[in-house]
Amino acid sequence: MVYHMLRLKSYGAEMAEVFLGLGSNLRSPAENMREALTRICDSVAVEKLSSLYRTEPVGLSEQPFFLNAVLAGHTVLGPHELLENVSSVEQTMGRVRTINMGPRTIDIDLLVYDDFIINTPKLTLPHPRMVERRFVLAPLVEIAPEFRPPGIPKTVSELLNELTCTESVEMVADADWPASDIEVR
Repeated sequence: MVYHMLRLKSYGAEMAEVFLGLGSNLRSPAENMREALTRICDSVAVEKLSSLYRTEPVGLSEQPFFLNAVLAGHTVLGPHELLENVSSVEQTMGRVRTINMGPRTIDIDLLVYDDFIINTPKLTLPHPRMVERRFVLAPLVEIAPEFRPPGIPKTVSELLNELTCTESVEMVADADWPASDIEVR
């Protein structure tokens, strides 16, 4: 079995640009999202943060609607280290993986890591389903409408406009988003 990792450019020891997707539909989703964001800030310098979006579940419809958001930032961690870090945040916050596409206290997806294209058993970048998911693309378009994920010739705005899926995604107002103690640079 062959796995590959490809970096399209070389930046030396600089920080890597990352995009993360966050989602929650159990307990208090807005509080879960704020807590996850606070924890993520330990390893990612958050520079842009989307609004919160109320989104219809995809795959397993018999569950509560989600809150979703996307952030852009920079990190000194490598892609696998960052994945381990966000997985640790999920576990600390009570994420239990029992039902595929099921309800969760928090879900943190590593969507893009710099210009890396990675295909290993534990990590695929860009995230393999991000271009198919309105709940990812809508908040991503809000913060980076002209962004082109590595290896994808279209902008996220173009990808969102071409989506044929019909799940409901709506921006919601939350005066406490982000958490008041989070500094978005």
